[in-house]
Amino acid sequence: MTSPLLLLILLVCNHAAQLGALNDEGLALLSFKESLENGTGGYLINWNSSDVNPCSWNGVTCRKDKVNALIIPNMRLAGFLSPVLANLSGIRHVNLENNLFRGSLPIELFTATRLKSLVLSGNSLSGPLPPEIGNLKNLQMLDTSRNSFNGSIPTSIVQCRKLSTLVLSQNSFSGSLPVGLGNSLISLQKVNLSYNSLGSSIPSDIGNLTNLQGVMVGVCLIGFLLSYWYKKASVCKGVQRVAGYRLEEKLMIGRDIFCFAKKDNDTLSETMEQCNFVPLDSQVNFDLDQLLKASAFLLGKSASGILYKVVLDNGEAVAVRRLGDGGGQRLKEFQTEVEAIGKIRHPNVVNLRAYCCSDDEKLLIYDYITNGDLTAAIHGKAGIISFKPLSWPVRVKIMKGIAKGLAFLHEFSPKRYVHGNLKPSNILLGEDMEPHISDFGLGRLANIAEESPSFQMEQMPSWTPPQSSPYELTPINSSPNGRHYQAPEASKDMKPSQKWDVYSFGVILLEMITGKLPSIQIGSTEMDLIQWIQLSIEERKPLSSIIDPSLAHDWREVDNIAAVLKLALACIHKSPDRRPTMKYVSYSFEKLTS
Repeated sequence: MTSPLLLLILLVCNHAAQLGALNDEGLALLSFKESLENGTGGYLINWNSSDVNPCSWNGVTCRKDKVNALIIPNMRLAGFLSPVLANLSGIRHVNLENNLFRGSLPIELFTATRLKSLVLSGNSLSGPLPPEIGNLKNLQMLDTSRNSFNGSIPTSIVQCRKLSTLVLSQNSFSGSLPVGLGNSLISLQKVNLSYNSLGSSIPSDIGNLTNLQGVMVGVCLIGFLLSYWYKKASVCKGVQRVAGYRLEEKLMIGRDIFCFAKKDNDTLSETMEQCNFVPLDSQVNFDLDQLLKASAFLLGKSASGILYKVVLDNGEAVAVRRLGDGGGQRLKEFQTEVEAIGKIRHPNVVNLRAYCCSDDEKLLIYDYITNGDLTAAIHGKAGIISFKPLSWPVRVKIMKGIAKGLAFLHEFSPKRYVHGNLKPSNILLGEDMEPHISDFGLGRLANIAEESPSFQMEQMPSWTPPQSSPYELTPINSSPNGRHYQAPEASKDMKPSQKWDVYSFGVILLEMITGKLPSIQIGSTEMDLIQWIQLSIEERKPLSSIIDPSLAHDWREVDNIAAVLKLALACIHKSPDRRPTMKYVSYSFEKLTS
């Protein structure tokens, strides 16, 4: 028989073990959850004190058991912003966009000196922006737009020398911009201060970055505008003003911009690092020197890097993506991964032709696809009045090609790959409107290169220069609707599966059939495209009320459209096991068009 004393000891030890099971960072996050108002933390239901660490919790990402990112946008979380987030010693990325937080920013938050991105847009936060923001020496992105912040922009912000994106629009800031903003924040690429009450005088050192009535943009090739580039800015030519933007239209790439080493004191070492240039197919007829001396045009920026169109001296164009400037300790892993991706060759997958890497620089060189992306082809581009909707045969051609490319990735020997981030902005169109799946494996490569986590792509603002043609350039993950392409299970299972891709493809089919965006506004109600389709089916609405009005006149195709709609509904089944394989989907398209 167990003695009462021994039983008591066992109970106490067991209780102590339970209390000590969760590490300090998990306890800090639980404290954050407890600070929320009742009923607003439903998404955080799996935040359990019985876990050893919080790394499997919704919205939490870790590296080496340390919380690296807290990404909880669009969840209607309400309450005051808890200062306990500062207790996450390794936190790099915080995104609480489009919630209901109110009150002022806790000063303690600015002791998290490893922060790289802080996104608080679309809340009800108020008060001044604390001067302690200058403590965030590693901050690359700050977005406090669509809140009620007031007071002047603190001069200490010039101490955040790595800041490349500053979005403070739609607040109540007043006063003048800090003097020295342009010279100090030499990495600035995107600035938006619109809809504030800032003075009209603009410091001369940021005159080339700002248009005070709208978005203030400064663009240069590599996108970080470090002081070494700033001294050599004379290489930038052909400045023009287009629709309120200043665009550095043509710039020359130099080895000293791509290959460099950063020192701990944030100054630029002019000691050049030798990049290892590796061709991945026999058709590569250029070398590193030719690439770096070519003319280049900025296409856009996302969390996975900066993308350029590079035109070589012989007239050939390639797309060059610059990833993060870290990951030196994982260089071998990066090389292994990128060379595996480089072996994939299919007419409907963008070819990775070469790469260039060193401890500090990682470049991916792809085929340049001329006709932009599928989002622009379906919906046109903002600001472009003339737009010709795609015919149904062209849409079928595009859908069929995507299915072929995705089936190839899923069945490719020796590995069965997953794309994991399929959406129309990742479908590029060639001259003959043949689709090419892009960004395959990019999230993994960007993660190795120590860029922002791939799941943060949709929360990162981006900018693409306006163009005269809706198909000319490729927006880089600029759609705010990317989450609508994610399978329901994606919020719980962090490991992508092929059935994720099937679901994403199904949403793309619905978008091409209806001509509607994945998020639909009906009166004062917003619903996603899938809900709208399901509601239309439940109400037994005719097919003519579902399909794109530009297709309604061609009733010769009605049976074909109905068959594709049926296939799309199978792809978006809520149960992954009930969704078809992409091999079957591709075969079904072959039957439809045979």
